[in-house]
Amino acid sequence: MGRNRHKRKNSHVVIVTSDAADIRMKQFRIRPWMLQTIIIIVCIFVGALIGYLFYEKDIWDAAREKTSERDDVISGMEQEKAELEQQITVLNEEIDSLNENIQILSETVAQKVQNELVLSEQLSEQYMPTKVPLKGARTMEEGTEGDPICVFPAETGSLIVATASGTVMVVTEDPEYGNNIWVDHGNGYTTVYRGQGDVKVKQGETVTQGNTLILVTGENSRLGYQMMKDGVYVNPMEMLAISG
Repeated sequence: MGRNRHKRKNSHVVIVTSDAADIRMKQFRIRPWMLQTIIIIVCIFVGALIGYLFYEKDIWDAAREKTSERDDVISGMEQEKAELEQQITVLNEEIDSLNENIQILSETVAQKVQNELVLSEQLSEQYMPTKVPLKGARTMEEGTEGDPICVFPAETGSLIVATASGTVMVVTEDPEYGNNIWVDHGNGYTTVYRGQGDVKVKQGETVTQGNTLILVTGENSRLGYQMMKDGVYVNPMEMLAISG
């Protein structure tokens, strides 16, 4: 009764032999749980292999379908990329065309501004009394008494002309020279022409630089030419000298 009972242990023996006479037989002991584990692993592997072989076609079909879908997506993206690149090219061409138009427009505007400046300067010069008031004048003398005046000898048929553009303010008779014409140039300058002959303008008329004011008809006639700046008489020679 007091004898100890020993638990019986089972084991499997694997014997490895060879046909050679001098080779000793080898034995390997394998525990049952190890054998079961090996059997389970082998079954799993065999089952997986059988499943793979059984479902191989479906697996490859699914893989090919995914690959085809991926290729379609890539193809679509490449097509979209090509379309975008084409749109970008078109936009760049439009931008280049717009830049050219802007450049042309800018040059046109600059040229127009330059032309307007030149025209403005020309118009401004036309309203500056810098020209000689008698066509064909050869000599001149300055008055020594009273307000500054330049006196030109005028032959019959000579033309007394406006030294700048403006508006005729006064057309009257002059007791010494015969006629008296005042022209306002609108920039503070007023010129006065005193001479004998046929008057060609009337009060309120607009004249341009070089227009005839008086046709000289008398013998041994003279032109008395005066100038005012802001209502004050100035020496006409100063403006004639500026004109060169």
